[in-house]
Amino acid sequence: MFWVRVDNRLIHGQVVEAWVPHIGARSIIVGNDELAQDELQQEIMSLAIPRAVDSAFLSIDQLARDPRLTGASRDATLLLFSSCLDVRRAFERGLRLEILNVGNLHYAHGKRQLSPSVSLGPDDESCLRFLLDKGVELDFRCVPNDPVAVRFS
Repeated sequence: MFWVRVDNRLIHGQVVEAWVPHIGARSIIVGNDELAQDELQQEIMSLAIPRAVDSAFLSIDQLARDPRLTGASRDATLLLFSSCLDVRRAFERGLRLEILNVGNLHYAHGKRQLSPSVSLGPDDESCLRFLLDKGVELDFRCVPNDPVAVRFS
């Protein structure tokens, strides 16, 4: 399974303990421009990833060209983004996805609380509307066994 998640925490316990086994991930790819340039942060995040799971930290521009994200080679891959805008940028550069799991976006002043773990600002809402218009299904769950109760329109 190819699973795309937006979670501003990127790699953390819920991802490693719940999502990796749920999708049978053999690879985690993080799409984030800053992290792609920061080897120390990559090493720190990699400590949480099980040894049997490969990992890569790529810039948004690198994602659409990466062979691990095309065709059958993307099966058993968890692709993580820290923001909706990064997902949109990757989509506009050619990354194709059918479902986007919106797992965690922290609350901040001016954001609308959509669920306990998801708060959306105007940029987030615009981005999610763009993806919906392009046929991407939105899945609002923190962990796999959460009910899909949130609807965005």
